[in-house]
Amino acid sequence: MTATPWGFRDILPEEAQAREDIALTVKNCLKAHRYLPVETPLLEDKSALEQGGHLADTPFKLFDDDGRFLVVRPDNTLSIVRLVSSRMSAGDLPLRLRYEAPVVRAASRNSGTSRQFTQLGYELIGAGGAAGDAEIVSIAVEVVRELGLPGWRLVCGSVLPIKALLSCCADADLARRVLEFVHANNLVDLDACVRASGEDEAFKRAVCALPRLSGGIEVLDEVDALLEDAGVGDSATDELRALYEAVSAMGEDVRARLTFDFSILNSFDYYTGLLFKVYAAGMPDSVGSGGRYDTVLDGAIDGVQRVPAAGFAFSLERLEAARPDEKAVCAGGDGAIPRDVAAPLRIAVPKGSLNADTLRVLEAAGLDVSALRDPGRHLIFRARDTREGDDSIGEVEYIIVRPTDAPAFVACGGADCGICGRDSLIEADLNLLQLIDLQFGACRFIEAEPAWRAGEAERAYARRGSLRVATKYPRIASAWYEERGVNADIISLHGNIELGPIVGLSDRIVDITATGTTLRENDLVITGEIMECTARFFVNPGRARLDGRVRRLAERLAAVVAQD
Repeated sequence: MTATPWGFRDILPEEAQAREDIALTVKNCLKAHRYLPVETPLLEDKSALEQGGHLADTPFKLFDDDGRFLVVRPDNTLSIVRLVSSRMSAGDLPLRLRYEAPVVRAASRNSGTSRQFTQLGYELIGAGGAAGDAEIVSIAVEVVRELGLPGWRLVCGSVLPIKALLSCCADADLARRVLEFVHANNLVDLDACVRASGEDEAFKRAVCALPRLSGGIEVLDEVDALLEDAGVGDSATDELRALYEAVSAMGEDVRARLTFDFSILNSFDYYTGLLFKVYAAGMPDSVGSGGRYDTVLDGAIDGVQRVPAAGFAFSLERLEAARPDEKAVCAGGDGAIPRDVAAPLRIAVPKGSLNADTLRVLEAAGLDVSALRDPGRHLIFRARDTREGDDSIGEVEYIIVRPTDAPAFVACGGADCGICGRDSLIEADLNLLQLIDLQFGACRFIEAEPAWRAGEAERAYARRGSLRVATKYPRIASAWYEERGVNADIISLHGNIELGPIVGLSDRIVDITATGTTLRENDLVITGEIMECTARFFVNPGRARLDGRVRRLAERLAAVVAQD
């Protein structure tokens, strides 16, 4: 056997030494602040962990000899929570614990990302409020300074504003869907979902605007104004204001690196207040993240009703990739490409049917697209923003890509932002922030079968218990059938999908249609409507939090759409 399983890799001596040096620096910082080491098992009882909060999906699950359902831990915080609740007492509080441990998480195959990475984390348990937040954040700042990470930034948010808003929502299903869309960074479908609801306009406006807010201390005033208009009386930004004062006391250089961003919501649902991430060296992904989880341990320790807690974890792999003195040894990392935020804003422009409208909206937004009118065989073009002044985007760089490839270029750091159809974003299933529905390239996803084979699919399903479906869009098709409770065997093809049921390869197809001409010419009839699809403007979440040009372009494109 010569290869490791996908998503895992060997680490050779040179890189292992670099990683050890980084880990020692982090551990020495934590040791100086009296954080004590603990170790927890790689395998955990799934039900025990879920008592602390929702688990992120983990690809490795198994049963032990006693029939217990075990998982390879996807996170260390819940393991620490289990350890504290079962092994510690009230007299041990406050606890300052640290760990260096691997975790394993689900990842899209062929996405260039790892499934295993090492967390260097710390937890402050039994000490809350502004002092606890300041301690957790100040240690993270100290670590990045000790490591000498260039261009680092501190991005803070909170779950309190969105939770305060949703507590006023009478529709529990709507509240659940709002959280799902915000967790998924899908602000386009968030807008559609909220605007179609029966909630009042102030609530709709606040829910749609909140995850788009980003900037300095003035952003907190905007949050408070939105909540007040929506009828949420208590301020949900007091903790962040206190943190701003604490960060300011760390020095002007630290305060200048702080921004607030309310698109930050962690995939773990146990957080109760502050959330923060640290970015560095133009990395598209954060080098560490954490926050406050005050309710997880309430009542878990005898004699203590309320146990505030907060924690933070660095990714060793991302710290390694962000260090300026590491050469090729860190190339394995996490598959992300560091880029200088002072470089031209790089935009992934789709080929094909979306190209003409893409150039139209970019030009209407003020960007020079003349070089893209006749690109020939060139793939990269430099241009400039035609608008001057403080809000100018400056120099831009276009890369010409297939629409299906645009999500990968943006998610992995090859571009800052891009345009493609909703279908390409769903199929890619990558960490992207969807900001604008550009409202062109409209088409429908449908299920279809030959007219002359009417009824055969139902008879085949009754006989074998599954439907054979040919498609270019396996994620979209699979999700649609699962929602309907239909067992479907998906056959993935790349062209001439219509042939599938005609030659007997499949019972039906799931495909995209704009006019229906191809269906009619091949005597296919629609048997199901799946979804509508238009082009969207999407960005790398890290770039959006570090580079104001990305959001300025989004605002301009939104204005273009509003005028159309």
